[in-house]
Amino acid sequence: MDKVKSFLSISFILSLTVFLISSLQLHSNSDKGDGSVRYLLSGEGAGTIFIINEVTGDIHATKSLDREKKSHYVLHAQAIDRHTNRALEPESEFIIKVQDVNDNAPKFPDGPFTASVPEMADIGTSVFQITATDADDPTYGNSARIVYSILQGHPYFSVDPKTGIIRTALANMDREARELYTVVIQAKDMAGQVGGLSGSATINVTLTDVNDNPPRFPQKNYQLYVPESAQVGKAVGKIKANDDDLGVNAEMTYRITNSEGAAFFDVANDSDKKEGVILLKKHLDYEKKKAYTLHIEGVNSHLDPRFFHLGPFKDTTTLKIIIGDVDEAPVFTMDYYILDVYENAPTGTEVGMVIAQDPDSTRSAVRYSIDQTSHGDTSFSIDAHTGLITTNQMLDREEAAWHNITVMASEIDNPSLVSYVPVTVQILDVNDNAPFIDTENDIIVCETSRVGLVIQMIKATDRDNFANGHFSFTLPSDSAANPNFTLKDNEDNSASILSQRRGFSQAEQELYQLAVEVKDGGEPVLSSTSTLTLHVCPCQRGGRLRACRAQAFLSSAGLSTGALIAILLCIIILLAIVVLFVTLRNKKRKKESLIISEEDVRENVVTYDDEGGGEEDTEAFDIVALRNPATAEELRLRREALSQAWEMAAAAGAMCSSPVLDNEDIHRVIKERVVVADRDTRGPPYDSLQTYAYEGRGSPTGSISSLDLPGAPSELDPGDLEDWGLHTGQAF
Repeated sequence: MDKVKSFLSISFILSLTVFLISSLQLHSNSDKGDGSVRYLLSGEGAGTIFIINEVTGDIHATKSLDREKKSHYVLHAQAIDRHTNRALEPESEFIIKVQDVNDNAPKFPDGPFTASVPEMADIGTSVFQITATDADDPTYGNSARIVYSILQGHPYFSVDPKTGIIRTALANMDREARELYTVVIQAKDMAGQVGGLSGSATINVTLTDVNDNPPRFPQKNYQLYVPESAQVGKAVGKIKANDDDLGVNAEMTYRITNSEGAAFFDVANDSDKKEGVILLKKHLDYEKKKAYTLHIEGVNSHLDPRFFHLGPFKDTTTLKIIIGDVDEAPVFTMDYYILDVYENAPTGTEVGMVIAQDPDSTRSAVRYSIDQTSHGDTSFSIDAHTGLITTNQMLDREEAAWHNITVMASEIDNPSLVSYVPVTVQILDVNDNAPFIDTENDIIVCETSRVGLVIQMIKATDRDNFANGHFSFTLPSDSAANPNFTLKDNEDNSASILSQRRGFSQAEQELYQLAVEVKDGGEPVLSSTSTLTLHVCPCQRGGRLRACRAQAFLSSAGLSTGALIAILLCIIILLAIVVLFVTLRNKKRKKESLIISEEDVRENVVTYDDEGGGEEDTEAFDIVALRNPATAEELRLRREALSQAWEMAAAAGAMCSSPVLDNEDIHRVIKERVVVADRDTRGPPYDSLQTYAYEGRGSPTGSISSLDLPGAPSELDPGDLEDWGLHTGQAF
């Protein structure tokens, strides 16, 4: 029995067994064998998995140990005095490691597994790798050392014993021969030795397709029946080549290789069904050709260069198409007909003929008729046997220039076979309508017209074709000469009405009439006479705007009298507003013009007090600065009149020794000037001082004022102040 000395921590290895182990014993140097030493065990599994004999120190395992669940246990042992419970030795730690045995077989993940490899793959091509695991200790012995081997799948596949990689072992495996393989792989531990444990897994290997098979037609010759009535663009048959490959490797393209077949037929590819659809390109006619031979080729669409040596990847076959005879409806010689006939032709006139034939070899007779359900035109009839179209009535081009009918042709032996053709009949024109001039509108003649003036240009209208529409205009030969108007043919299908007199009067005669004859250029020549009404109206200046035209215009516009009055009132109100606005604006400008400059002289008090001094004294102040520029001319005239008055006064004063003015005259003049100034409303009420000096009587020395001198008068005139527009309420 092993013994654990005191103060040592030792690891012991126990084998996994199902029996109790008693090969481990703890012993203290203080143990004399008298039972006074007590051994205690603590740690992982103490008391449950591991128990100790307190007297002898033997450690036993109570159950089997599994290394895969727990590989080691850490325990603590201590020896104490049984009587005093005093520790005899320090606590010792030791580790029990569980020794591994090969009790776990290798395991694979849950299967089965699937893998794939292309067919025709080379030997050694990797297919799949499978890995097994072993729960045993890989560091101890060979319990976890796995070796792979193949149990099923020979001779097609092999497996690497160390890595578990499955590879192909046989070349040219053909999917078309065998597609699915089952491979069973075994994993065995103990390096594959006898007694080792093993596990297995199944892998299902599928060979994927490659394009290694060319297409093949099942037959080299085919035959197909197609009736001649088959519709162009529709499918008439199918053909298919077989290909053992799958998916895109089996896709193929069909085509017709010979020109005879390609002219009438085509092949469309149906990729879903891998078929070639035969389509009709042109109408078939049994009577012309009864059979066609088609050489059809099928070629793989997706080729693999690795397998070109297995080709060629195409195949050909021959398809003979037999055309079947079908009883067909009659066929017209033209797709449509355009016929013509003159208008006014008598009933039964031949218009034209349509022809239809039975395309079949029997050449059955054909019956013609007009389809009344399509257009309903009953102006024509057709001969049932010959197809001759005639008129049922006289036709008028001016009512309908074109007629459309539909002609039917059916076999007499089989009336159900019917064909249709459109027929257009043009009605040719004859000169059966005389030209005329529109007389609904009045012709306006200005009162101020002169001789030779063009009153109006007129034109004619003709319902016939333009070929008959060259017109000439004249005055009727049987009518009296018109002294007022004449007519001039412009030779361009128009004429001008000319005035033959100077001036017309609406009051004397308002309406005139003029007869005009117009002829066309047809055969025979047709003519008509139209009476034109000429309306005399007063015209404005230049004759361009006629007063009566406004009335005609308003009446033609459909305006009532009330509406006209309302319009006129609105116009008058607008004019009044415009006039008022212009007036106010002019007044504002006049007021602004009174202010001549920033320093208006009328705002100052002007004083002129001349006490004499002769001519030199009159130049002390220039009174010209007070003049109103607007009345300069009037001042000049007044100055001339005043100068004459001074001259007369001087002549009278020369006879007296002392010229004296009448006192009453002076007072009268001042009063008149005051009244005039007060009544003057032409300017704003500026304050102004008007001063008049007067030398009184009784001076023994006489007057020294320059007012009495016979020289040049002063430029200041009391009458001039009136022109300034100043208001003066008092004079001094």
